[in-house]
Order: sequence, then C-alpha cells, then structure tokens
Amino acid sequence: MPLAPPSLFERVLARFAFGFRAIADTSAQLTRAWKPRPRNINFRSSMRARLLPFRVACEFPGAALGVAGRAPASAPLQCIAKRPWLWTQKRSAKTKSTIKASELTQGALTPLPPDEVALQPEKSYPTVLQQHLNNVRKFKDCVVLTRVGDFYEMYFDQVEQFAPLVNLKVAKRATTLGDVPMAGFQHTQLERYLKMFVQDLGQQVAISEQIPIPESERNSKNGTMLFDRRVTRVVTAGTLIDESFMDPFENNYLLAIHFGGALPAAHVVVDDRATYEQYRRNMKVGLSWVDLSSGDFFTQVSDLATLPSIVVRIGPREVVLDQALESADQANLQRLISDADLPMHFHPAPRPATPLEDWTPMLERAIPENKDADFTTFEVAAGSLLLDYVRHKLLDIKVQLLPPVRRTDDDYMAIDKQSLRNLEIRSTLRDGATQGSLLHAIRHTVTKSGARLLSQRLVSPSMSLTVINDRLDLVQEMLSYDSLREDIVALLRQTHDTFRLMPKFTAGKGDADDLLGLAKTINVMQKLSSLLHQHIVDNQDRLMHEDSNYASQDLTFLWDILGRLDLDTPGKAAEKIKSAIDEDGLSRKHSIDEAAGIEAEGMADEVISAEAAGEKGPSLTRRRSKAASADKSADMNSGEIWIMRRNASSTLERAHRDIDQLMEAKSELAQKLRKDLQSESLSLKWSSQLGHFCHIKGRDAKGTLAALEGARIIGSTKSTKSFYLSQWTQLGVLIDDAKNRIRTEELRVLIKLRASILENLIKLRRNASVLDELDVACSSAHLAKTRNLTRPILNTSTTHNIISGRHPTVDASLTSQGRSFTSNNCTVGSPHNKISLITGPNMAGKSTFLRQNALITLLAQTGSFVPATYAELGLVDKLFSRVGSADNLYQDQSTFMIEMLESAEILKQATPRSFVIMDEVGRGTTPEDGIAVGFACLHHLYHVNQARTLFATHFHVLADMTREFEGLECFCTSVVENKDDGTWVYAHRLRKGVNRDSHALKVARLAGLPERAIEVAGEVLGELQREKGRRGERSVVEGKELEGAVSAGTG
Repeated sequence: MPLAPPSLFERVLARFAFGFRAIADTSAQLTRAWKPRPRNINFRSSMRARLLPFRVACEFPGAALGVAGRAPASAPLQCIAKRPWLWTQKRSAKTKSTIKASELTQGALTPLPPDEVALQPEKSYPTVLQQHLNNVRKFKDCVVLTRVGDFYEMYFDQVEQFAPLVNLKVAKRATTLGDVPMAGFQHTQLERYLKMFVQDLGQQVAISEQIPIPESERNSKNGTMLFDRRVTRVVTAGTLIDESFMDPFENNYLLAIHFGGALPAAHVVVDDRATYEQYRRNMKVGLSWVDLSSGDFFTQVSDLATLPSIVVRIGPREVVLDQALESADQANLQRLISDADLPMHFHPAPRPATPLEDWTPMLERAIPENKDADFTTFEVAAGSLLLDYVRHKLLDIKVQLLPPVRRTDDDYMAIDKQSLRNLEIRSTLRDGATQGSLLHAIRHTVTKSGARLLSQRLVSPSMSLTVINDRLDLVQEMLSYDSLREDIVALLRQTHDTFRLMPKFTAGKGDADDLLGLAKTINVMQKLSSLLHQHIVDNQDRLMHEDSNYASQDLTFLWDILGRLDLDTPGKAAEKIKSAIDEDGLSRKHSIDEAAGIEAEGMADEVISAEAAGEKGPSLTRRRSKAASADKSADMNSGEIWIMRRNASSTLERAHRDIDQLMEAKSELAQKLRKDLQSESLSLKWSSQLGHFCHIKGRDAKGTLAALEGARIIGSTKSTKSFYLSQWTQLGVLIDDAKNRIRTEELRVLIKLRASILENLIKLRRNASVLDELDVACSSAHLAKTRNLTRPILNTSTTHNIISGRHPTVDASLTSQGRSFTSNNCTVGSPHNKISLITGPNMAGKSTFLRQNALITLLAQTGSFVPATYAELGLVDKLFSRVGSADNLYQDQSTFMIEMLESAEILKQATPRSFVIMDEVGRGTTPEDGIAVGFACLHHLYHVNQARTLFATHFHVLADMTREFEGLECFCTSVVENKDDGTWVYAHRLRKGVNRDSHALKVARLAGLPERAIEVAGEVLGELQREKGRRGERSVVEGKELEGAVSAGTG
C-alpha cells in the first residue's frame, strides 16, 4: 500500500529516535515505493509502516539479512540517504530465506565510506561591502566612495579616519562578520565632499559607480547581483575636469617632473656648498604641465637651480614624480621642488619614454613633424609620465588636449620665486589672498578665461617686441574708441567659458545646457566679428594724428584677430543646437530637478540622523514611491517635459504626433467613463505597484461599476474606489511606449549635437583664445582710462626712464580712500647711473619706490599700460627682488640666512639686461657685518653683473664707500618738520643726495611705543652719537700725528 509523505512531526520523531547517520549508513540496502497516500488509510498502520524501516535499519544492518523491500531504479541513493522518512515497506506474502554459513562473508568487513559532513557556508560580507573592499585593496592610496542607490558611501577603516574630517555622521551596518562602520552622503552632494577630500585634505578619491549588469550575464556572475560596482575615475587635485569647485580665475595645472640625474643628498648643501651649487646648475630637469579643464599643455627643460622658481610661476595643484623617487628623502625632495606644500604623488614612469607620436590619441591634433626635434629627451620623459598618469586616473574618460607648447627662457621674462612672492603679483605676503595683489588691482576682465589669461601673462611677461606692441596696439584701440570697447564688453558678458566646456564634451559629459552655452558663445563670436570688421572699414582710411602716435594706420592687429576667427562650420553647429533644444522645456526640467534634489537631501539627512542616533530609519521607500506615482500620474495628465523641440528630427516629430493622438484618446476615454459612470471625479492613473488603473473619489465612489464591461475592482474605501479597465491598460501601455521612443530619439539627437561640437573642437578653442585676448585688452583699456595710465615705449636698450611713476596697487588703494599717491621719477641703467643708492628714514617710501618700478617693468612687458606720465624701458630678461624679511624655521633658515640665499641667487644669475631691486641688505646682522655684506653686493652688481639696480639701505656709510663708482648715484627721501610745534610729515618725493638720519624714534612714537621707552631710547641715542663724535675726534688727531711722524721720517 503506498504511503503519504511524512509530516513534520514524524520527521522530527524519526530523526531523534533512530539517529540520522545510522539510517543513512543502511540507506543503500533499504527500499521504498513512493506514491500519494490514499484518504482511507489508518493513521496507526501508516505510522507503523513509516517507522518500521528505521527499526530494521537499526536492528538488521546489511542486505544479507534479506530485507523484503526494493528500491526503485529512479530513486537517487543520495536523496534517500538524506531523507530517511521516504523509506517505505510493502506488505507481501511471508517468505523464508535460507543462507549457508559458508556463504557468509568472513573476516573484517569493508569499512564504510566516510560520512559527508555538511559544510557550513563561509561567512562573508554582503555583495556591496565586498565590492567596496575589493576596490579599497586595489586603490590603496585613495578614499573610495561607492555609489549605493542615491548615496555615495564609505565603509570600514576609512570611515573612522575621514568621516570626522568632512563632518559626516558615522553609523554601523550589521553583517554576519560583525558591525561595519559606514558613512555616506546624497549623490547630489558629491562635488561638495570632493572639494573637502581633494582640495582641503589633499587626498585622492576613487569613485565607484554602480553599473547595471546585463540580464544575460547575471547568471554567470551572480543571479542576485544587479550592479557591478567598479571605479570609473580617480579624482586628484590636478586631474579635475568640470568640477564646480575649481577656481574659475586660475588654471588647474598638473605638473610632472623628470630629473635628469640623481638627486643630491641633503647633507651636501651644508658640507660642500660650491659642489652642490654647480651640480644644481648642471643637472637638467624636464617639466610638463597640463590643465585638463581647459586642455592647455606645456613642456620646458630647465635645471635644478631654477626649478623652484618655475614651479612657483606655474602654480600647480599637484606634482607627479617617478615612482623610483618614492624611497627618497621626502623633505629633501620637497625642498628641491618648491617651498610650498604641494601634493606630490608617485607613478611608474614609462620606460622607455613614450614617443611623441604615441601622444596623439590624447591630443586634438598631432604634433607637426617639423616640431618633433624641438622637444628634448627630458621634456619627452616628463610628458610621457604626465600623460600616463592622466590615463590611469581618468580610466574610462577620454580627453583631447591642445598640442604641447614648448616654453623657453628666451621667450619670457624670468621671475624668480622670491620676486613673485615679494612683489605680491598674484597673492599678498601677509595672508596669501588675491585681494591686495597686483592681479587684483588690474583685473577688470568680464570672462573667467580672460582672467586666467591675464594671470598667466603677469607671471610670464613677453620678451618679444612684436608681441608686446601688438598687445599695446589693441589696448590703444580699445582706449581710443569707448563705444567699441563698451560694445565688445557687453558681448563678452554673454559668453560661456569655452575652454572649460570643451573637455566635458571630449569626456562624453556635455549636456543640453553646455550645448546651449557654446551655441550662444558662437553667436557672440559672429557678432564680434561683424563689429570689428565694421570698425576697420570705418577707420581704415584715417590719418595718423599727433596725439595717436602708436595707432596702426592699417589696423594690422585687428585684421590678424579677424583672420584667426573661424566661424563657418561652428556657426552651422550653433544653429543646429538652437533649433533642436527647447530652452523653455530645459528650464522647467531644471526646476523640477532642483526641487527633487532638495527633497532627496532632506531624506538623506533623516536617514543619517536616525542611524547615528541608533533609531529606526524613516520609511522613505513608500514616500518616494508615492512621490513617483504622483509625478507619473500628473505626467499622464499633462505629458512629460521634453528638452528637444518637436522638429529636432523627423523621427521625433512622428513620435510626438503619435503621443498627441494617444493623449487625445486618453482624454476621450476619460470623458466617456465619466459619462457612463456619472462620475466627474474619475481619473486615469498609474502607480509602480498597480500599473494603469482608474480612480474615483468622493461621493462618486458609492456608485457601481455594472455599466462597465470587464472592470475589476482592486481597492475600495468609503471615499475612494480603484479598478482595472482593459481599455485604459492597453492605452496606457501605448502611451508609455511612445514616450520611450521620444526619450530614445532625444538621446540620439543629443549625441549627434555633441559630435558636431567635437568636429569643431580645434576651431572653437582657437576662437575662444581670441575672445580672451579681447577681454584682457578691454580690461587694460578700462584700467588706463580710470587710473590715468600711459602707454610704455619698449626697446632693446638696458635703461629705464620712468617719469612720475606710481605703485599700481598702493595708488589704487589710496584713490579709493580719496587720497593721492606721490609719484617719483626713475632713471637707471645709463652709463652714469647703473645703480641708484637710496637712503632715507623708515616709512618714507623707499621700499614702495623699489617695488613700483619693478611692477611697472612687469606690466609693460605683459602688454599693459603703466601708472606713469612717461615710460621708456629696455627689455628685461630677468627680474629680481630682495625685499622684506622672513624666516624658515622648518628648514633651519634664519631671517639673515634667507636674505643671504636670495642675494646669492641674484649675484649669480643677474645679467646686464636684468633689473634688480634690493632693500636693506645686511640688516639681519651686526652693523659692521651688514655694511660689509651690503658693500660686497654693490661692488659685485656694479663690476660683474652690470645690471640695472635700485639699492635701498640704512647704512649711510655705503654712500661714502662707493664714491668711486662712477655709474652709481645717490637718492634719498626725508621728513619735513615744523619747528614751531614739533610736528612732522613724510616727504615721499625722491631727491638726489644722502639722508643720514633714519628718524627711527619718530616712527616709534607713531607706532605707539610708551613715552618713557622713547625717552630712554633718546638718551641712549644721544650718548651713542656723542661717543661716536669723540671717536671721530681721536681718529682725526691720531691721523694728524701719524701723518706728521711719517713726514718727519721721510724728511
């Protein structure tokens, strides 16, 4: 009789009564025939039949005892062994079995096979955590952010290390291996936290995105894994592309350095200074730097001695070095590169270096063959390291850089790191801020890219008279024609930052907003071209006027600008973009996205706060689901927001016609249902749980659906009723299908528009550079008009002739306060005045005079007008500044040591074409030593360097010691005292002569020093002066006696 399968109670009883393993050992000898149990079987007999096999298995092991049951061939033994309750015994006629003793097996029985111990599955982290952990192990030097739904999250040790530094709340996630620390933030806040990680903390961030796994591949990997989380990009300070937290007014450079030899050890600096200096000047260094946000790419070869100055001029955000240097002394390496604390990372350098032709895939166009030989092996090595590092950090993102531009010392004025800092060109000495610097004082650009160009020009003034004069001609034209300048500025305000938009398209990130921005910029370029052309036509026949000596009669510089503007194919691309993208729809979409982002941020804060407090998190799934359903329901009523116009393509136009017909059919269906059911509140809806359904609310919900054929109620309350209707379901599916077709076609149109921009990549960048030059010229013209600046005259001489010069920054500050600046003349460099020795009291303007002439020189060679009545300057190849005081205790360098290091660099590098300013050399030691050092510097500058020099000092005796220097003139400042009331004022006007009184006590009183202290200082000063007078008298008497003795001896 077939039996039913055992119940749960019977299985538990069998397992505890007979033992699972004993049953399994004999399972191969036992049989069972399984069929469904008949309804009339007696429970007691069935129970006995089920338990009998277990009793037999325990009492009579072995098949030799003649068990009556037989196992069916189809019954798998392993299944039977693991499920002993399946054993059954069929009743049959009694039989008798006889076995001879000789047939019984003799001796020891064959051992049974070992039991299969059920292996417990190894404990492991959930899939998301394991993927994150794998990425952490792969990118060891990075903070790994893993995308999980709408969040980016960190886990494990990095949470405890970095979460408090960026103000993230720490929570815990329970796993089988214990609680795992976690912290996260909403995905819309990614750039905010990237700024803190990358710029503030100097970390590299690996971004792990969730990439959907195709359904066809899920079984092979993991049937339950929907996403593969892998790192798609590593963000570092120097590899930013389109991040909003980049400084819009400065370039974001990544610098790679290749050393052409072994680095000198730190102890060599102290032990053998001469050998160290010689090695620094002989050791070649290759540099390559790139701005991924604009595509600018440069290379240069230099030496170890000038490397720190070049690094300061470049201003990189990150430095890349060969991984072989990772074991070097890091403090010594940092000192050799820069005094600034720059983020340094190490990367395996390609060996051999990548040839130039292999750079082409990352360039917008190949390097011309005739330029290949110009690049040295050091530059190629640095460029190869740089591009390989970029490839490894961007991973899947592609960039198209401008071809590399070689920088040489002959093309630009060299400004050492001390001068860049002391002259406060881009930042102030006190707090490193831009406000108060020269750049801040002269920057009136209206575009961000124009501001970046001006900043580059300030630190790299040109050495080409042609380039400088072309820039000055353009400024002169903008200054002479106010209406032209104002029209250009008004147009420039409408442009977008083309240089920083283009990398987004090369990386495949450009969206509809970026396309519209470029289209508007191209339209502005067309208007500018027309404006300049009309200006040339109107003025090309004008004659030279006496008051416009520098105006170009044929306006060659303007024709050159027009010739560089290529607007044919970019103009066509702009028209396609404007005719395809619906700006109104795009604006509405942004409004919705912004509202959704705010809501998502609020939800994220709720979740994080709940987890941090150890409370149960809010149920956001239902809230988001309701919101999505509400959006979808509203969408089904009014249609989605599309960002492309209907006529953007023929396919899109047909799809919109289809959806219009479907929406009209939907409206007719709704009206018909309202009429049939006499329910004005009926609406056709959709939700993610229910799909397409009909909804009635209010008093209408009390009616019946008898009038509708095929209606099926799915929900009903006192005030609402929901039901399915096949007509609406079928229509809703068609509407969804039509919308999907529109989305697909809009994406295709967007990709096509992106391709049209990439086809014009080279032209757009070239056109953008013209806009930047116009912006800088208009800025300089505006500055010249409002500050009364004049056009400088530059030549190839080695003289300076500045009349009524002013400090550009101080003058602007005083003017804003309603005060005036005291101007001064500067004539230096002529054979009779190679050096100007300047003395005078403290606070009388010596340092300001020195700085203002250095800044006027710099502005002139950038192509800007200068704050002076007249300025005629010979080109300067190197600008040196030794002013101010500072120490570097970290590198064990005192104020005097810093002063001597800076002075040494000047004396070693200055040439007859250089311009040198030195302020109070030797003040950091005893007066005697200071005088000796000061005289030695003057002597070397006069006889060896022969450079134009302004030398300010409080050591008045230097004027007496240099009387034999025919090319040295003395100038001074002083104070004007009122003898009646004792008041005094500074006379900032420079005059010839020597001022031997520093008026230090007057300055001390002005600074608020206690009167008693000033009295003591006056008494001590008087005594010192009297003692000095007595020593002078004794020296005169002794000198006369010695002279008389010598005369007597001679006679």
